[in-house]
Amino acid sequence: MRLTCFIRYQIDPFQRDHFKKYAENWGRIIPRCGGSLVGYYLPHEGTNDIAWGLVSFDSLADYEAYRLRIKADPEARENFAMAQRQRFILREARTFVEAVEGTVGLPSTLPAGTGGGI
Repeated sequence: MRLTCFIRYQIDPFQRDHFKKYAENWGRIIPRCGGSLVGYYLPHEGTNDIAWGLVSFDSLADYEAYRLRIKADPEARENFAMAQRQRFILREARTFVEAVEGTVGLPSTLPAGTGGGI
């Protein structure tokens, strides 16, 4: 069973670029420390102060080992420190979820060129 850590951030919408840099930094750090980065997402339309990060692991034991590596990683420590200094993250909440088999990563079956965008 694969678990995904779903991180919900409340961000300062006036510091969106700082959060974007923070997320980009995790793009290097998370895979190096053993997490499978699904992605970071910034608000595009609607609510302007909620962002998400998703990181997957094969087990909770793998997540715990990852947490130890993150805490020891100099670039990860600096990324956390930068977020604290600049205060662009107002609140953070983590939830672990598991995917329902047969529902993730399915491509659209709509024929090409029929305007299937949302």
